[in-house]
Amino acid sequence: MVASEGPDHAHMPSFRRTRGMVEAVTHEWGSDPEPAVPHASGRRRARGLLRIARPKQWLKNVLVFAAPGAAGVLSHAHQAATAAAAFGIFCLAASGTYFVNDSLDAEADRHHPVKRFRPVAAGEVGVALAATLGAVLLAAAVGLSWVVAGGPLAAVVAVYVIIAVAYSLRLKHEPIVDLACVSSGFILRAIAGGVATGVPLSHWFLIVASFGALLVVAGKRSAEHVGLGEVRAVHRPTLGAYPAAFLRSVRLLAATVTVTAYCLWAFDRSSPAQLGAHHHPIWFELSIVPVVLAVLHLELRFETGHGAAPEELALGDRALQVLGLAWLALFAAGVYA
Repeated sequence: MVASEGPDHAHMPSFRRTRGMVEAVTHEWGSDPEPAVPHASGRRRARGLLRIARPKQWLKNVLVFAAPGAAGVLSHAHQAATAAAAFGIFCLAASGTYFVNDSLDAEADRHHPVKRFRPVAAGEVGVALAATLGAVLLAAAVGLSWVVAGGPLAAVVAVYVIIAVAYSLRLKHEPIVDLACVSSGFILRAIAGGVATGVPLSHWFLIVASFGALLVVAGKRSAEHVGLGEVRAVHRPTLGAYPAAFLRSVRLLAATVTVTAYCLWAFDRSSPAQLGAHHHPIWFELSIVPVVLAVLHLELRFETGHGAAPEELALGDRALQVLGLAWLALFAAGVYA
């Protein structure tokens, strides 16, 4: 997110190696960025505000439905409505962090060959306006979470906000810590769904969510490592501290723990002790197949330099979508059948 040097046109091809790399760096909504204008019109400013909010990133917030979905309570109107409200709250919180981040990084972004087109860096939205809106959105997210589900959800959202702001201010420059911070965003979303709907979170759920998040984040960094090439340390300092082999080992560790924990959970969930001696559906065991295939598919994508924008994989990778739908069907059959 930070560039310490001015734009170097000799390095421009490295930023076009993959479409996902560019989208990961810009994190913006819509088509290709437009040149800055000295005085942004109201319409352009409104469009810039929408781009800063990054609606594509809201896809990550569906994780709030994971715990209540696994517990089978989404068929109840109250829990479903509460989970939907938690989803909206995290949309506000996530967009608020993007406003804060872009206001903090505006000067550095102006020296980046791609990020200079971000609305704040390009002058379409003022730094003060972005910072103010970010603070308002973050405060609204915490306040609404208290209204919706009381202190526990407000605490989860507040922790998310604190980590996200600390990441923008400093922690993104710290190796290893930056992986943990980005991963925590996924984990806190999953925890928030359980807290909001009153669903107890099992150890297996937390392990799968934690290491699954680490796999995605390590894959994202691996793709950035390849896509940015020799200037990786200039535009994301922590990448200079990560050898490619290290990121590969992190992915292997995360993938191994994720698959192992999911298998143990699936067999435990379908055991007679859980479902009764005469009721033993195979749906949970069968759901292991798409999970393993999805992890292998992701690893292949990461190894070939893709995955810098996880939301783009989710929206554009047909194989991953088919595996996701297969898993969802099998899982839903096990929970709700």
